[in-house]
Amino acid sequence: MGTIPGKIFLVTGPPGVGKTTLITRVFESLKSSKPDLKIQGFFTREIREGTERIGFQVVTLDGRTAPLASSSISHPDTYRWPAVGKYKVDVKSFESVALPEMQIREDTDLFIIDEVGKMELFSTPFIEAVERVLELNVPLLASIPQPKYSSDPPIVAKLRNEPRATIFTLHPSNRDAAKNEMFPGRVCCICETYEHTKE
Repeated sequence: MGTIPGKIFLVTGPPGVGKTTLITRVFESLKSSKPDLKIQGFFTREIREGTERIGFQVVTLDGRTAPLASSSISHPDTYRWPAVGKYKVDVKSFESVALPEMQIREDTDLFIIDEVGKMELFSTPFIEAVERVLELNVPLLASIPQPKYSSDPPIVAKLRNEPRATIFTLHPSNRDAAKNEMFPGRVCCICETYEHTKE
């Protein structure tokens, strides 16, 4: 591992502002400019039918997918699943794909976790995996919910208060510049610096 603690980038903002799009853009930029970087993690992507959002799926960095949440009742077990608004969360499905992507490997240069949100936090093993990632010196790029009326869940508060963390609040007036220029370059520089510490 590197001797310099890895930087933590946290992306927050209102729902639908483009947090996942920004993180995906960063990943694609890193993959093309630094193909030797070892990146682990996952994205959370909307599932839509026409213009209607009907659920979410978890997507690994190599393109494998699994259901995360759905607004439809597909079988009797669904009634026992935890809910966020109209969406029922399939915790086992999420864990089956996300948790292996968060296993610690010695050669990892960057973790991507999109998102440390309400749905994902129904999984205790996921929370424990985030805790383990925080114990490492590896750079981390993650999205977190924008705080509302209540306080943050403990793991989100820990991320937000981490001394290594830089919080980037995405909103309509800055998202285009962030997606196209500023943010990908900053993360790339941090990963490049960290990579050199391992040599």
